[in-house]
Amino acid sequence: MVKGANVGLTALSENVGSVVVGLGWSSATGEGDADVSVLLLDGDGKVRSDGDFCFYNNPVAGNGSVQLLGKTPTADGSEDRISFDLDAVPQEIDKVVVAASRYGGSRFGELDDLRLTLADSTGDGLVRFAVDGADEVSAVIFGELYRRSGEWKFRAVGQGYASGLAGLATDYGVDIDDTEEDAPEPADLAEDGQPQPDRPAHEPPRPEEPVGESPVSWVPAQATGPRVDDTPAPPAPEQPAAPKPARRPRTAKKKVTLPRTTRKSLADNESWRAARLFPVSALKSDRERETRATSVVLSVMAQVPEFGRRLTAGFGAPGGRMETYTEVTLPHGESPRRPDGVIRVERAGKLWTALVETKTNGNALKPDQVQAYMDIAARRGYEAVITLSNDVALEGSPLVDVRIDGRRKHKVALWHLSWAEVVHQAQLLIRHEGVGNADHAWLLQELLHYLQHENSGCHGFQNMGAAWVPVRRGIDDETLCQGDARALEVIENWERLVRQVCLRLGGELGQKVLPVRRTRRGSDPRALRTELADHLCEQGRLNAELRIEGTPGVLALTADLRTGKLRTSIEIPDAEPGYPLSRVKRLIRRLSDAPADLHIETLVDGQGAGPRGTLERLRPEPADIVPKDGAQITGFRLSLLKSMGNGRGSAETGFIRSVDQAVDRFHAQVVVHLEAPARRSRSAEPTG
Repeated sequence: MVKGANVGLTALSENVGSVVVGLGWSSATGEGDADVSVLLLDGDGKVRSDGDFCFYNNPVAGNGSVQLLGKTPTADGSEDRISFDLDAVPQEIDKVVVAASRYGGSRFGELDDLRLTLADSTGDGLVRFAVDGADEVSAVIFGELYRRSGEWKFRAVGQGYASGLAGLATDYGVDIDDTEEDAPEPADLAEDGQPQPDRPAHEPPRPEEPVGESPVSWVPAQATGPRVDDTPAPPAPEQPAAPKPARRPRTAKKKVTLPRTTRKSLADNESWRAARLFPVSALKSDRERETRATSVVLSVMAQVPEFGRRLTAGFGAPGGRMETYTEVTLPHGESPRRPDGVIRVERAGKLWTALVETKTNGNALKPDQVQAYMDIAARRGYEAVITLSNDVALEGSPLVDVRIDGRRKHKVALWHLSWAEVVHQAQLLIRHEGVGNADHAWLLQELLHYLQHENSGCHGFQNMGAAWVPVRRGIDDETLCQGDARALEVIENWERLVRQVCLRLGGELGQKVLPVRRTRRGSDPRALRTELADHLCEQGRLNAELRIEGTPGVLALTADLRTGKLRTSIEIPDAEPGYPLSRVKRLIRRLSDAPADLHIETLVDGQGAGPRGTLERLRPEPADIVPKDGAQITGFRLSLLKSMGNGRGSAETGFIRSVDQAVDRFHAQVVVHLEAPARRSRSAEPTG
């Protein structure tokens, strides 16, 4: 589309009851980023209240009809996605504005390929709009969805705001709070994550009738319990405080999170095991693991609205009442099929249904099973089939190839979740973003304990595949040739591992962690992997870059299969004033608690690398890495080396375990010391 153009969504697809809008951009350094926001406007072109402003501290608005899904890697870099349940948008809302803003004095001119995409509930792309001319602005309206004669239409806007997010929000009636917010009140939880004794207990959940017609043999994974109103509470009264130069909109209602520290156990000795809601000790077979894991996850999805919505919004599910079932039997010719579960969501009298197929313990999905479920879903009018396994799906390379019958009018979407993604979303909610009440936080904590237990089989990607050992041997004896299919398999599994590392680290930190993709716009991801496989055969190295929100550079990870070493490194710019020796000394002081074997390399203008040394040697002699020829220092490269595991799995001596340990050590002992003390993390801003 071009700027100013509009189109009716029903003219593009029959599946536009819910849509997903993606905002994307890229940068040469891989570090450029922006915040997505959505405004729900009434007939006067204003928000009804601050609750109609959806942004990073208020990710759900419009009674759940709008939800920020966060970032996902793409071939062009990354994309921020927003789910819209158009059938559930309140009737008073006439227009929905989709925007993004930059912070810290940054402008959109520093980013490349600004674009908006819109896809229907089956994942088919309907709209693409490239935004131009936003060089000197810090906020941009990408597009808007609006009603006309009962139909939703989309308009490509591309309007910039030099006044940033505050100016944009104020124009639409959002009440901007330009004072420092008070810290959030402590969560209403005891130190062990249990509800406080004086907290009113919820009434036991009452079973409800299943939505729609369901076979009586279906067993609810868990009865639907109390729900929390998605409408944000009114903002707290403003407290007098010194004005701040950067204004922030008032944030969402207060949420419950679990504390990071636990109080001392009351057990007589350490051998006692705490009673768990979801026990794992009796699991002995793969079938038992699959059945238990399916029931546990689906039941918590139905009971905790924020969690269920988080996992299904990206699949086109509406934000309504959810019911989940296991032990489902569906007719299919002479042999009935038994998918592991069914998810049903009701909203405004409409029903969204998905079949669920799960695998645990590294077992692969079976194409014939998934194909049968796709056929059943098409015949019965279901909207989606969701697969859930330890594997991580890659862009352009589906885990299971299925045949789509083009003669069928009803489309069925095939989606995949990894157990690592489920764990990631649970961690974000209970550790960082919060949920509606303490009972829901405790349920998520029990779910997380179950999924991370060694007996559950829900450990995510844990095997580099059968090609790992032959490829390593081929690199050692220099017999691996370009075009070898085994090298491509290793590259694909390396990409899966890197994505999983990002999910795990992001869940623990509560920050965005994404792989950096330095590719040309529109590049075929499969062709890129083939090119990387040829580089692996030639150089014997696996490379990846991770961008962690709030850090001054990109974390680089290199696995050298020739030497058996893992290198983690980061390049930090140095534009501070002062003499070169003074700048080096400041860096050494910031790294006072870093490992002694940390390598520090000076980066000089026009020459790349300069003097280098270990932190142990540089502490008494920082002048050793000051360029002797007076060259201008542009930054520093910090690196740690570690021996990598030989095995293809995640055992103590395995490669996957060594990668996890290398990234964790580098972040905890190096990266955290590089964050500017005055920087205020947006993810840590109070919500209340």
